[in-house]
This record gives sequence, C-alpha cells and structure tokens, in this order.
Amino acid sequence: MRKFLAILVCRVIKVIGGFVGKGTSLPGKYALKLCPDILARIQKPKMIVAVTGSNGKTSTVEMIASVLKASGKSVAYNAEGSNQIEGVATMMLNSCSLSGKMKQDVLLIESDERYTKYTFRWFHPTHYVITNLYRDQLTRNGHPQWVYDAIRESVFDETTLILNGDDPTVSLFGLGRENVLWFGLDHNSVDTEKFVGAYNDGRYCPVCGKTMRYDYYHYNHVGSYHCDACGFERHATDYTVTDVDLEHSKITVNGKDEISLAFRSIYNIYNILAAYTVCILLGIPGEKIAALVSNYILKNGRYIEFRLGKHPGTFLISKHENSISYDMSFKYAIAQGAPCSIVVIVDAVSRKYFTSETSWLWDINFEQLEHPLIENIYLCGKYCNDLAMRFSFTKIAPEKIKVFEDIDAACADLRENGSQQLYAVTCFSDKDKFMSNVTVK
Repeated sequence: MRKFLAILVCRVIKVIGGFVGKGTSLPGKYALKLCPDILARIQKPKMIVAVTGSNGKTSTVEMIASVLKASGKSVAYNAEGSNQIEGVATMMLNSCSLSGKMKQDVLLIESDERYTKYTFRWFHPTHYVITNLYRDQLTRNGHPQWVYDAIRESVFDETTLILNGDDPTVSLFGLGRENVLWFGLDHNSVDTEKFVGAYNDGRYCPVCGKTMRYDYYHYNHVGSYHCDACGFERHATDYTVTDVDLEHSKITVNGKDEISLAFRSIYNIYNILAAYTVCILLGIPGEKIAALVSNYILKNGRYIEFRLGKHPGTFLISKHENSISYDMSFKYAIAQGAPCSIVVIVDAVSRKYFTSETSWLWDINFEQLEHPLIENIYLCGKYCNDLAMRFSFTKIAPEKIKVFEDIDAACADLRENGSQQLYAVTCFSDKDKFMSNVTVK
C-alpha cells in the first residue's frame, strides 16, 4: 500500500509542480518520505546504466538516450538533469505503472557523484560509467579524492564499470577488477608534452603518492601517465578515439567508425566516446552509433548560438567552482582560429546554495587568454571585481579588460561596439541574465 501511495503522490505532485517549476525533485522527495525503500520495490528493466563524474554526465546521458531511442529501444532517464536521489525517484516513479513495474528496455540514470551512494543503495546498476573527477564545487565536494571515496561506496562487484582510462583518479576504480571496460584517446595532434594549467592534480600518483610521469597530456591532468615507483599506469583502452582531426571536425573510433563533430572540443569527444561505448555494449552496431551522434547538437542548453548587436556569438556553459570546465571553454574559443571577445559572468555562484567563496577563480587558467586572437574580455556580475583581481595577476593587457557589475550594461556596450565573434562563458546560475539580452539563432 505504501508503494502505491508513494507512486500516486509522486505523480500528482509532479503534475502540480510542473505549473510552478518544481516538478523535478520535489515529487521524489515526498515519495521517499512515504516509502523510504521505494526504489528497491520498483520492478526495473534488466539493463540499468548509470553515469556519474564531475563533468559530462548530462551530455553523455542525452546522447545515449538519443541513440537508444533512434534504435527502437524504450528508455527511462532523467532528461531534466535532476540527478540527486529525489530527482532519480521522481523519474522512476513517473516511468512505472501504478503497481510499480517499469516496462522500458533500459533505465538510464545520471547521478550526482556525491549522491550515488544513496541512490544505488537500493539497487545496483548493470553498467556504470565514470567520466572524470576534477576539483568541483569546493563548498560541497571538497577534494576529488573525497569524491572518489563517496563514489566508491556505490561500486558493487556485479556491476560492469566503464571507466575513463585517461583520468588517473577514475582509473583507481578499476584496480583489481575484471569486469571493467576502458575508454580513452590515443596520442593526437592537440596533445601537449608539458602540463598546461593553473594547478596539476596529476603530479603525484594516486596509489603511492610518488611523482607521476606523463607521456603526453590531452588536457590538464588527463592523458597517458605512469608511476615508476609502484607501476600504476594508464590502462589499455577497449574503446578508443584513434584519430582526432579538429580542423575537419571529425574523429575515428577504434580505427573504423568516423564521427563528425558539431562541437570541436576534447570535452565533447570524451562524452561521445562514453556514449558510444555504452551503446555498443547495449547491442547497437558501431556504424549506426557513429551515424546517429555525428553532428549531434546537444539539447541541454550547454552550447547555444546567438546574436548580440552585430556580434555573432556562442554561449558555452561552464560550471562555476569547476576550473577545468572554464579552461576547456576558453581553449575551445581560441581553437576556432578567429578574432573574438570573451564574456565571463560570475553573478551567483550556485542556484542551490549561497556562497561568496571565489577561491576557485584562481584555479582557472585565465593566462591562456593572453592571445592575439582575443580582442576584449568583459568581466561581469556581482563578482566582477574578484575576477578583475584574478586577471591583474595575468599578463593580459589591462586595456583589453572591461569590468561591468551590471550584466545588462555590459551587453549594451557590446551591442553598440564591434562585430567580432563573442564567446559567453558562465554557469546555469547566470545563464538567463545574459541570454535575455540576445537573439538566439
């Protein structure tokens, strides 16, 4: 009776919440209060795929779901991105019958890395993707090693792990296990021999603490690594991007499946590869996956083209309190090879909690914006002066930097001046404050 009541209440609150914009996690919250073990009581599909990690979860899940649905499989997944246990409960209870049976072929779950141990206490994924582990939201996540320990509580013996072999911390999950599949990139033209970034979380071996060596870096601490002291090293990959050609916007997977890129970013390549790996394991042919994800444009609002005055623009979602996310957005803008201006907005650090903690700005590699292609840099929002202070420690010419606390005023200035390409870089918490000033293509 409690199971039925929890499902019914969840559905009713979901409908009501849809009218007030609170229909993603609140219904699951009340359902869990009525029946704390409701997720264990639901009859789930045989295939349960979970995706977690610091970055790339939502994009990876969206692509997996798109490929599976286009291949004729029914999928239940948290498309709205609400990825804590309450959001997962909302999705599952609205995807099952009133008797608690899910009839879909696949249950696909994006899970917040800190909340995996709560969600998967009640059931275990058959396949578990871990994308990466970075410094992310210091206020709630602390250090990546702390997040690793939290995720480890949700890793079970019977689950097949799908791991990013290029990330040394993620690779720890595979030590001593046989049911692991690895994905990663081969050495390619965008790699560097030396570390590039404001800090290096790959400097020391995560197993023994000794200095770790890299053959090359794909970006930040992600690449080909080995420890001479204990033998820890990058594992050979089962699913591999064997060729990267960003100039012509294409990659090749396992030497045979060519995929065209709508978004030329190493970040995007890893998301595509993770999705490719999962779909292969779920029985979709590689050539069909390649065709379905070629030129795939994400629908989650992380990449939007717009116009502001005479400026064509690209909006790049970059998580606040996540320096690598920002690093990759700036790297993408420069890699396009055309003169541009950058807009950086930090107005509200988070949508979920209040903090004015901005030490994470010092972890971002703003130094890469000292580049001849960057014409102007607009620093906007409540924390514009924190940004300006950080920029004062770079070698970027001060006359290139404009500081606006008022985001609308910054957009008005841009509307009246210039026509170069713009890249707006900020988080979901500040997205609408900028997008309300532009015309979306």
